[in-house]
Formats: sequence, C-alpha cells, structure tokens
Amino acid sequence: MALELQSVTKRVGGVLHIKETSLTLQPGHFNVLLGATGAGKTSLIKMMAGLDPIASGSVLMDGQDVTRLNTQKRNISLVHQFFINYPHMTVFDNIASPLKVAGMAKSEIAGRVEEAANILQLTPMLHRRPHELSGGQQQRCALARAIAKESRAVFLDEPLANLDYKLREELRAQLPELFAGRGAVVVYATSEPEEALLLGGACALMDDGRVTQFGPTADVYRNPEQLDAARVFSDPPINTATIIKQGGKATLGSGIEWALSGDAANLSDGTYTLAIRPHHVTPVAHAAGLVQLNGRVQVTELSGSESSAHFDMDLGGDHAAWVSLSAGVHPYEVGELHDFYMDPSQGYFFAPDGTRVA
Repeated sequence: MALELQSVTKRVGGVLHIKETSLTLQPGHFNVLLGATGAGKTSLIKMMAGLDPIASGSVLMDGQDVTRLNTQKRNISLVHQFFINYPHMTVFDNIASPLKVAGMAKSEIAGRVEEAANILQLTPMLHRRPHELSGGQQQRCALARAIAKESRAVFLDEPLANLDYKLREELRAQLPELFAGRGAVVVYATSEPEEALLLGGACALMDDGRVTQFGPTADVYRNPEQLDAARVFSDPPINTATIIKQGGKATLGSGIEWALSGDAANLSDGTYTLAIRPHHVTPVAHAAGLVQLNGRVQVTELSGSESSAHFDMDLGGDHAAWVSLSAGVHPYEVGELHDFYMDPSQGYFFAPDGTRVA
C-alpha cells in the first residue's frame, strides 16, 4: 500500500507553511523525513495522518483519496517523541486500546498484544502501569501499540529523541526489523543525518517547509542535487566557500589553488560554491593530491575515536568557518593556527543558484 501526496500545501495564518509537496512513499522499508527543527517534518506527518488540515492537494492511501477522512478512518498509528500512554491502564490495556475501539474479539486482541509485547520485550511488564516503567519501556509500549494495531501507515515523529543514548541505540537498531514484512508504510521523522543513514530506506530532505530531494537514502547522501540538500544531510555542518574556476584550476581565497579533475574541470569559467564534508578535511596529509589549508582553531571536540576541530580561515578579506573531522586523537590548541588538508576529489560544486553542477 503506497501513501501518496499530490501537491499538498498547508497554511498557518495565511502564510504558506508547507510548500507544494508531492511524494510517493512505499511500504516495506523506512521512509525518513530529515530536516532541522522547524523544517516542517511534524507538520507534514500531521497532514498525512489527518491531524492537520490541508490547504490544497490530496492524500491517497493505496489509490484511495483520504484527504477528507478523519484520523480514525485512515487506520494509521502515530508515535511521538513524548511517551503517550494512558496512565490509568496497564501495559496490556495500553497496547490493546485501539483494538478494543475497533471492536475486535478478545481472543484476537490477546494474540496481537502478546505478539507485540514479545517483539518489544514487554511480556513481563504487561500488568504494570506506565509510571512503573522506565522511559525506554514506555516508548516500547507506544511502539507495541502501533505494531498490534497493524495499521496501513505508521508515523514515527522523532520517537527516540527523549531516550538516553544507550536506549536510543538499541531501539534504532531494532526499528527496521520491527516493521519489516508488515505491509505498512513507515514514515520516520528525524533531525539527525546519522540516524537517517542507519535506518536506510528512502529519505526526503526537508528545509523551510519544502522537500529539497527524495530518493534512496544512500543515494541522496552521496549525490545532493542542491546546496540546501547537502547542508541538511551533513553533521557536522558541511564546509562551504566561494571558489573561482579558471581554466583547469580552482582558486580559494587569495592563494589556495589546485588542479581540477573530472566534471569540475569541464565547468565554464566563473564563480562557484565548493562544499566538502568535514571528514574530507583532516589534520594530517595522508594521501597525494590534498590541498593544504591553514586556520585558527576555535573549538575542539573529542568523541570516542574521532576528533573534530572548528577553525576559521582568512581567505584574503573574507573568512570561512570550517570543520575538520578525523579518526584518532589530535593535539589541537584553541586559538592556535593549524594546518589542515582537504581532499578536493570529494568536493561538490554548486552554481550561484544552488544547483549542483559537479
């Protein structure tokens, strides 16, 4: 069952909040909405779920127009980042609640609840109430309710945002398996690029109320079509700077120059935006063909086996704030000048209007 958006828009106080959007989301894998806070992810989910009115356009489920149907008649499930469970009910009754509303037989309800509880390791807790559960267990209860309902569409709006790191990692790894083979369209909203990559499936990048790119997640990450898309799908932020292309060379600032190759070498002479991800800017020259940069270190971070440095480059009257992310521990000193090495073969080139050209 596909979920299709046909030119949908949303207005808030007369202002276009969701620009015209068309998407076809397929069952069988995750469909991720990736964007910063305020990009429109939750609004788009609420429109698909029937919780927010649509100013124009249509929503179709399996070819059926459900634009004017209320949420209850769409047979969907919605899991928020906040733990939404009925406090006066047991875990069993929380999971069973939508099945009871649907008038299902007690024997079938029991079977579905037991299956969902077993999948999410809640069986020993079925007689507890939500206040007796940890945060992770409460969110598992909400997920179990979505699984037991066997909805046509499941919307997960940053469901792991309020969990601690360990629980997030555990549930993130389990989620694709939980909904695999159930025939539902699964839509997962997140602001974290790493989470989108881990979940796989298809990804819709959102920025300022519009979808900037949609396709298989790995393809969208590797081949951003617009500068805005490259910015959305990068954490730490993607490095950008203006370069001048002349002949077979590119010039950055007042003296950083290198030979171009591939599609970039065939561009017309002119001004472009170079974008390169932080892990292609390193403090060590580990290969041939790297371009040496120099910047003053502003902030350093060490996380596990990786080091990052935020540094400011003087580009001859202009400045660029860049980030380096590399494996290992590196001895940065805040305030000191440091050499960095960029791999130009990993850069993206964008025209002045933001369109990818190489």
